[in-house]
Amino acid sequence: MSTSLRPGARAGGVSTLLAVPAVMVLVALVAAGLTGALSPLGIDGLPEPGALTRVGLPTVQAVRDLAGMVTVGVLVVTATCVPPPAGSAESALGPARTRLVAWAQLSATVWAIASLVQVAFVYSDASGSPMGRPGFASEAIFFAFGFEVGQYGLWGAALAAVVAAGCILSRRLGGVGITAVLTVVALWPMALTGHAAGTLNHDEAVNLQLFHLVGINVWVGGLVALVLARRLLGDSLVATVRRYSTLAAWCLVLVTVSGILGAWLRLPSPSALLSSYGVLLALKLGAVVLLAGAGWWHRRHTIAALATGSPSAFTRLVAVELVVLAGAAGLGVALSRTAPPAPSEAPRPLTAAQSLLGRDLPGPLDAVQWFTTWSIDTLFLPLGVAAACWYVWAVVRLRRRGDSWSWLRTASWLLGCLLLLWATNGAPGTYGRVLFSMHMVQHMTIATGVPVFLVLGTPVTLALRVLRRREDGSRGPREWLLSVSRSMPLHVLGHPVVAGGMFVVSMAAFYYTPAFELALESHTGHVVMTFHFLLTGYLFAESVVGADPGLHRPSYPMRVLLVMITFGFHALFAVSMMASTTVFAADWFASLGRTWGRSLADDQYLGAQIGWLMGEYPILVMAVALVTAWVRADRRERRRFDRREEREDDRQLQAYNAYLGRLGTTEMTRRPPPPTMASEDSRGAKKERNR
Repeated sequence: MSTSLRPGARAGGVSTLLAVPAVMVLVALVAAGLTGALSPLGIDGLPEPGALTRVGLPTVQAVRDLAGMVTVGVLVVTATCVPPPAGSAESALGPARTRLVAWAQLSATVWAIASLVQVAFVYSDASGSPMGRPGFASEAIFFAFGFEVGQYGLWGAALAAVVAAGCILSRRLGGVGITAVLTVVALWPMALTGHAAGTLNHDEAVNLQLFHLVGINVWVGGLVALVLARRLLGDSLVATVRRYSTLAAWCLVLVTVSGILGAWLRLPSPSALLSSYGVLLALKLGAVVLLAGAGWWHRRHTIAALATGSPSAFTRLVAVELVVLAGAAGLGVALSRTAPPAPSEAPRPLTAAQSLLGRDLPGPLDAVQWFTTWSIDTLFLPLGVAAACWYVWAVVRLRRRGDSWSWLRTASWLLGCLLLLWATNGAPGTYGRVLFSMHMVQHMTIATGVPVFLVLGTPVTLALRVLRRREDGSRGPREWLLSVSRSMPLHVLGHPVVAGGMFVVSMAAFYYTPAFELALESHTGHVVMTFHFLLTGYLFAESVVGADPGLHRPSYPMRVLLVMITFGFHALFAVSMMASTTVFAADWFASLGRTWGRSLADDQYLGAQIGWLMGEYPILVMAVALVTAWVRADRRERRRFDRREEREDDRQLQAYNAYLGRLGTTEMTRRPPPPTMASEDSRGAKKERNR
């Protein structure tokens, strides 16, 4: 049934889009004005940046945030919800996708420009220098390159520019998907400077802010995408809206949970809810509750009316949600300009450890604390729990369907998730930035132990058996998983030699360059380090003992040789570290003021020993998995050969006996050629196995 809209409905959608930035900027300015963020400080002796900076900074930030929302949401919806035109290839863009990518390019450009302008306003606000003062430009440039806040702004602008370039270069849906992933990465600098980043628990607040930004950006930008592409979607509009509705429901959960936890970190007591900061948080929470009710209503009534061709259904679908979401985003801008309430007690000066770690220095480490010490990592805790829950859900769904699944695979995956949670939230996560030895425990667990057990869980095979296949050409989780598993970059990075080389070289480069100290000092460096070693370890383990489709794997003898060489280099690296007299990141560890435990040199020697020893049990696990897979492969080949011989009446055996008979009656100078030991059927079976 056609779902084209009348001119009045189209005009309503355009007016709603025009109202979004106006509402967002207006709410941000009004809320900031009510909290006093737009008023001069009025303190004698302190420089005053002027009214242009006080009003311009929240305005530019609102423009930047809205441009980021449109970019992220439009690209995500394009990559996951919008089908291609009828009769076109799945990866073809078509009119609707092309229009959305063009709008994403425009909004990413605005995002980049607004990020640069915001850096200038931030410098003006921090230094009290009015915009346009003589010498202001050179000072702002120095601030942008010399201070963290300015660097975050430059990184945000650079990443937004990369996203805009990715939109220009995207000619197929695969390029759109890669660019959509880049937009999520581009949200990281915004999380570092958001209204959650100034607390003592900085790392936890930044992680929650990232989840919050992802949810709100996909939610708002997805609605904008529906408005922009509705006339070109035709009969696919209803299906696209349904898929977006499911996506928005997950965004609602993400925004609500991350927002509540972030507020809990920033509010020192329940009485702080009565402060201006608490009131803004309460208003934002009320907007989310209103949106949850609107979403329920739309799923129950509006989408059904849209399917029947109601001309005003689409306008009702997006108008209320976009306006309320814009208001909530404006409140977020005001929150970033409002200081959180101070504790009732006078704050104590931060210790060196608190200023560096963002929390108190942990006490002496004993054997019991290896298992009882926990500090929540708000990034890897939800990721690890989500991975475990998804796997259990998939196995239950598979068995309810009547299919079997190995309990060993389930146990391997859950053990890998538990190891990841312990390495990031347990004692290694608590002491990893305090003791080199515990850092090595964390590093080796993430790089060697976790990937092996995750690979043995064969998650790709499970996902392909559980996830639904889409029939209209749009790409859901199953289609994207297949596309990634067949992509050339994965095949290159997952080649056994490349994966093994990355595993060894990156480890040596990490410790013998400033990257190690950067990972200790910077939350961004720590997150990048964790993901890097988790990914390189997973690719190496997958190329050796994996059973998921996608990667090319060598013969079993070559796999054994590859494991021996790779871990041999790893052992050599550990020995060289034990022999080193240079203490890695000595300034960092000395600045913490730790008065207990081993000296820096002794602790580093212990860490090198741990690194050597913790490389042994993954070898054992991989060896058992390799031998088991090798034996099973030989048994399958033997059974296949026996079935073929039985089907062909021992054709291979008779041919070989005839060959031996000819050898006895032929001169040695005229030896007959040996028989072909593989029939056409067997060669076909071999080709099928290789595929």
